[in-house]
Amino acid sequence: MAFKFVLLPTDALLYLLVVVAVIYGMYAARHEHLRAPWRQVRRNPVAMAALVVLAAYVATGLLDSIHFRMRLDVPGAGHHQAIYAPQVRSVLDVLCGPLRKHVERTYSAPFALRSFTPQMVRLPGGQRVLEYPRLQYGGAGIRTSTDRARDIALRCLRATGETLALWVALVCAVVWWRVRHPGEFMRTAFVRLARGATDTPWRTILVTLAVVILLVAAIVNLGGEYHILGTDQVGQDVLYEAIKSIRTGLVIGTLSTLVMLPFAVAMGVMAGYFGGWVDDLIQYLYTTLNSIPSVLLIIAVILSLQLYMANHAASIDNIAQRQDIRLLALCVVLGVTSWTGLCRLLRGEAMKLRNMDYIQAATALGVRSRSIMTRHILPNVMHIVLISVVLDFSGLVLAEAILSYIGVGVDPSMNSWGNMINGARLELARDPVVWWSLAAAFLFMVTLVLAANLFADAVRDAFDPRLRTS
Repeated sequence: MAFKFVLLPTDALLYLLVVVAVIYGMYAARHEHLRAPWRQVRRNPVAMAALVVLAAYVATGLLDSIHFRMRLDVPGAGHHQAIYAPQVRSVLDVLCGPLRKHVERTYSAPFALRSFTPQMVRLPGGQRVLEYPRLQYGGAGIRTSTDRARDIALRCLRATGETLALWVALVCAVVWWRVRHPGEFMRTAFVRLARGATDTPWRTILVTLAVVILLVAAIVNLGGEYHILGTDQVGQDVLYEAIKSIRTGLVIGTLSTLVMLPFAVAMGVMAGYFGGWVDDLIQYLYTTLNSIPSVLLIIAVILSLQLYMANHAASIDNIAQRQDIRLLALCVVLGVTSWTGLCRLLRGEAMKLRNMDYIQAATALGVRSRSIMTRHILPNVMHIVLISVVLDFSGLVLAEAILSYIGVGVDPSMNSWGNMINGARLELARDPVVWWSLAAAFLFMVTLVLAANLFADAVRDAFDPRLRTS
């Protein structure tokens, strides 16, 4: 084969998470008590717009989770002696080929034609002068600023045309799908869609999709010719680094949350429902864990892991595997240290619910405690779980930036928003300021966190039994 698939631990966990989400969707579609809240979420325009943005992030992260190693053409190697490159690539690396390969010498500003920092250049006569040299890839075929502005305008116009063509095709597909339902005609479907009078907010979904498609088309048309967000200290494209960091942010947020969730839900509900010595034991456990500074615990785990990998370097095949092991360890330790807050909230809510009349009636009728907790208490605390999970997701994505700042986050050679911020922090004091690395990381993080929070608010409102009753 021309390539060899590489399955990293976090790749397997992300695929497992997707499978679990699909299974849950199939299960919820067959049960009305789960289908009704999701139907309410589907009718919320803000939630659907946020879902489109989240879907774009998730799709990017999944493309970056399909890893492989290319086969090398080594003279003398037979068909049964395949030799593969040590570098592990992903499908996203292939799609972002120009962004990955166009590496300059050092800093360059967004859409710049020349380097941001002056360098010594040898003239044809042998004299050395200090000047801003032309970039090797950024605007390689452009001579003046006027030509650059004209070329950027033409490429943006082309991206707009491609977006418009694809968007019109999507609109026609949605209208055709709606016309298949009886009692509606093509013209009526178009009018209802334009006015936003559909049950599902298709107008909001399509407008958000148009924005996403336009950004992708602009990157495709401009990324091969210019550095849209500039380059960093070693000349790598900042936009490529920001896109590659999406997978790291998703892994940190989702896997750490999945590690935390079973502990928090099980112990919180048990402590609030049973009380007595069970409550005392669980309180002692999370109070003791809270007394340990989480940063010191994370530092101890990461440094111990670094020592282990240094002593067992022969068992690690490539850099990607080393990066992934450290990322997975960081997810586990973040999950272990972040479950106590949600556990305390669920304990208090379960203590209040166990005194409700329907809980007392179920107890008097001899219903088992496990059934009471799963059928009566857990559905009534799911709104707290959902909003806490998303808030923890946002906090974990931001925590990675802080941990990378102090040197105990992900591997320094791994693409992450934290490493981008850490690399840009010293450049904010120079004149002129190198601002684009920090701005790119901030923009991508804020978009992900904001979309997750907006979608979580709609899900919380839909699944809260008290709000549904009112």
